[in-house]
Amino acid sequence: MIKRAAVAAGPLTALLLTALAGCGDVDGGSSGTGDGGGTLTVFAAASLTEAFTALGETFEGSHPGVKVRFNFGGSSTLAQQITQGAPADVFAAASPATMKTVTDAGDASGSPRVFTRNRLVIAVPKDNPGKVAKVGDLSRPGLKVVLCAVQVPCGAAAKTALGAAGVEVGPASREQDVKAVLTKVGLGEADAGLVYRTDAKAAAGKVTGIEFPEAAKAVNDYPIVEVAKAPNGALAGEFIGLVLGERGRAALARAGFEAP
Repeated sequence: MIKRAAVAAGPLTALLLTALAGCGDVDGGSSGTGDGGGTLTVFAAASLTEAFTALGETFEGSHPGVKVRFNFGGSSTLAQQITQGAPADVFAAASPATMKTVTDAGDASGSPRVFTRNRLVIAVPKDNPGKVAKVGDLSRPGLKVVLCAVQVPCGAAAKTALGAAGVEVGPASREQDVKAVLTKVGLGEADAGLVYRTDAKAAAGKVTGIEFPEAAKAVNDYPIVEVAKAPNGALAGEFIGLVLGERGRAALARAGFEAP
């Protein structure tokens, strides 16, 4: 729920406030409470970087004076930061399991809502030096494969998907978020890695994403919530409204996410 400050208003002021209120919408497009400026701090899974950056620009455009500040990273790291007291208004995680860390600690205001879904693909450099064509190739001796750490959602999903495929992989390294895996593949420091479909799409000039059927066994739901004691709870509610609304769904679809 959006929190609004109480205002002692005369008849004219009340009339103006009523008129302004009628201009708002639940899709985060109202000038609303953001007109006074301020900063909205959003902690979000690294895989949301492109979609949320675009939504942040949309939010700032409809809230003059407001700055949206993002902290993108591995969901488990972000959850730990929040439970340790890092100031945040919104948390968007790449899995319900990492969100549970925050809700169990009493650091969520209300119930998280799933707003999108994502699945893994095999990312290979554009020239595909390892000649990877299917998930079974990832177990080939001499192939350099990088995965996310199992503590973060992309690593947990990789473990599930590889298990479903019956493929054992000894990774050359385990990274703290999906963007780190993507970077190593894009730079040619690895022959392959498991990343989200959205990340492969965002880096289409540097990597190629290869779909594999077992990824359907490890689709990640992404929940979002206002953080308890959010420094700017009013703006938090409006940003979540934007993410859940039509413009949010469109931005996520453009990035390659799936509807929940």
